[in-house]
Amino acid sequence: MNKKLEHQFVTELENNQNIVHKVCTLYTNDRDSHKDLFQEITIQLWKAYPKFRGESKFSTWMYRVALNTAITLYRKSKKRIQTQDYESVIFKIKADEYDPLEEQQLQLMYKAVKQLGDIEKALVFLYLEDKDYREIAETLGITEVNARVKMNRIKNKLRTILNP
Repeated sequence: MNKKLEHQFVTELENNQNIVHKVCTLYTNDRDSHKDLFQEITIQLWKAYPKFRGESKFSTWMYRVALNTAITLYRKSKKRIQTQDYESVIFKIKADEYDPLEEQQLQLMYKAVKQLGDIEKALVFLYLEDKDYREIAETLGITEVNARVKMNRIKNKLRTILNP
């Protein structure tokens, strides 16, 4: 990958890294797993970046790669996420330390969302990120109508979990 492309990638990743942190929070239960998943998603984004054609926003593409990586790894091993060697990646990314206090008000919601299925988690995550149903559908590879129906069902499910 040429230096210009590498610089674009690092800049985009640094500007959008909260997306990856939020995905990690949904699919992990401790700080080490969070760091491991963050690292693995970063590596997968790096590997896939040369194929990014810019047909969608970088953030939409990033959501898709991050969610697919998390879901794939989560399904393989719910205990510990196996990762690749980070040192094999040439570039260095300035990573902001994740501060769980910033999202304290969402802790109950995260706890409830973690009880949902993989695709349901992804849908809720995108919804909470204020993505419209068209973008949610595009990211998850489903129809817009399907995204709306699933979201209504998930809302009812979450109400039941939060207010038993």
